[in-house]
Amino acid sequence: MQSVETKPAKIPFRLLALLVAILASSVAVSGQAIPDGGASAAFGSISTPRPIDPAAGTTNPSARATQKLNPYLGSTPRGVATKETLHLSLEDAITRGLQFNLGLIDSQQASADARAQREHALSDLLPQIAARGEQTYQQLSLKALNIALPPQSGLHLPPTSGQFGYSEARITAQSPLLNIALLDRYRQQKALETASAFGAKDSRDVVVFAVGAAYFQVVASQARVETERAALVSTRELDTQVADQYKAEVSPEIDTLRADVELHTTEQRLTDAINDLEKDKLTLDRITGIPLEQAWTPAGTYGFVALPDASEPSQAKSARFDVASAKASVTAAQFHLRAARAERLPEISFNASYGGGGVNPVNYNQVDEVRGTISVPLFTGGRIRSDIHAAESDLVQRRAELADLEGRAAYDVRTAELDVRASESGVRVAAENQALAQRALAQSQDRYKNGVTNYLEVLEAQEAVVAADENYIASLFSFNVAKISLARALGSAESRVPELFGSTQQVH
Repeated sequence: MQSVETKPAKIPFRLLALLVAILASSVAVSGQAIPDGGASAAFGSISTPRPIDPAAGTTNPSARATQKLNPYLGSTPRGVATKETLHLSLEDAITRGLQFNLGLIDSQQASADARAQREHALSDLLPQIAARGEQTYQQLSLKALNIALPPQSGLHLPPTSGQFGYSEARITAQSPLLNIALLDRYRQQKALETASAFGAKDSRDVVVFAVGAAYFQVVASQARVETERAALVSTRELDTQVADQYKAEVSPEIDTLRADVELHTTEQRLTDAINDLEKDKLTLDRITGIPLEQAWTPAGTYGFVALPDASEPSQAKSARFDVASAKASVTAAQFHLRAARAERLPEISFNASYGGGGVNPVNYNQVDEVRGTISVPLFTGGRIRSDIHAAESDLVQRRAELADLEGRAAYDVRTAELDVRASESGVRVAAENQALAQRALAQSQDRYKNGVTNYLEVLEAQEAVVAADENYIASLFSFNVAKISLARALGSAESRVPELFGSTQQVH
């Protein structure tokens, strides 16, 4: 009986590279597109590379600096670890990530800063009213002021005026009556606020994708631990059987040596699988803000759930918040250009004050002032021309980024759908290979018990089962993360996850 040959599974999706981009570069969170990658990564036949690698031992200084500065890999842990083991579902993990992920918090604060900038621009258009009080004591030099009596008078003034005082209290108001540049700058800041708000919503999609990929890595690692434990039980039983046959002088001693080597190898694989599981949990803890000391386990069985009918790319296009943010950035750039051009226009402003003044408040006399001003720039040394050129360049860049992002959004949706379909087929094939490998192992064990074959055939069949189980786990992990990637590509990932994964069987 030939062993079932399995090939290393590959990630059948492209948006998993988003996490690599998150690890490799800082993510802009205010009116900017989230960088994507397009490279596929390969899984080994025994262990699955984690989508987020802490890279603690990396020798690349830029990688270490990027990892340190990347907010989406961090969080603000809340609460105290308890002795109870938490049962964490995918929805619970996403909820925690949306509350405590550092990248999303930074994005929300950037949106608040954009709102403050818009409020500041609005204040420049509104009247400014202030109360002012003044008390003055002076002594003037009459000689410095060139004040003197006529020589024919025969009189002379003292050199100074002597000490005198004056007080005044006024309410002042000033306001621009016509300033097109200020109005367009306010519109620019308003558009930037909208872009930042969409950027914050897009950051939620990034968090959903990062949490989902890390969560399914934990699910895959846990399944790998269970598989290795089952393989260890089977290996121990086979080792006992080989030892009994050797004592009965039915099998040669080399079979017992091979069985011992296989037992030790399986034990080490189980140790490695448990180690990977714990590290994967810590990775998710850092993203979602769970205390590192808190024990938890996945609360659901996330098996194979076929993909429902996908939305058309044209329908999903408007749901991408990064595209909406880029459109708002183009609008802001247009108002920036209008504001730069409006610097050549006349400006009309109004100033007024009303109050009282005199030697002391008891003897105040009414004082007031009303002043209107028209200002026309005649020569600015090329400042306005340079502002216009800079605004035109910025507008061209924003439009190019929008066009690229719209094309990339459509590309992401199409490739994500293709990857999900391919990985869905991969799961079905892996499940069939898993069943065939189990049948081959059962037949090999029967043949060995009946003395028809030697131990090598059983060993090969057992290794084929391990490889088939690993291929199924890796294929299912790829399929689940591919669906998370599709939710990210379509936009509004938070609301699409329940639709793509359906109801899960909760384990308590």
